[in-house]
Amino acid sequence: MKIRDAEITDLEQLAQLFDAYRVFYRKPTAIIEAREFLSARLQDNDSKIYVCEDENNQLVGFVQLYPLFSSTRMKKLWLLNDLFVSSTGRGKGISKKLIERSKKLVRESLACGMFLETERTNVIGNNLYPETGFVLNEGSNFYEWNS
Repeated sequence: MKIRDAEITDLEQLAQLFDAYRVFYRKPTAIIEAREFLSARLQDNDSKIYVCEDENNQLVGFVQLYPLFSSTRMKKLWLLNDLFVSSTGRGKGISKKLIERSKKLVRESLACGMFLETERTNVIGNNLYPETGFVLNEGSNFYEWNS
């Protein structure tokens, strides 16, 4: 298994994984839109995407992070927005490897940290994140506004 930067040549396989990720979160399948969305992220370089490639050159997982800034700390901060491993890649430690690569990005970019959000019902994620060093922030209220 190899963790590496996503490239535009990965777009077809990455779009399939991204669509499956969205379906996991109860969104309707939208492969064309997924391809367009990811193409824009890769071309505009406004997110960082790492993929896990197996020995057959098939993508079996990805993580996507977005740069933000912490005004109080006056440093860059990363949002780990998407993490997904295909059913064929599960149980092999791929999620942990993708998170470790994300931590390396935080250190390389001199950021102050990264954060993420997951649903309370995501049992796997809610077990994984503390295992990889994330701490649940129980002292904050998370608010959301949608247009």
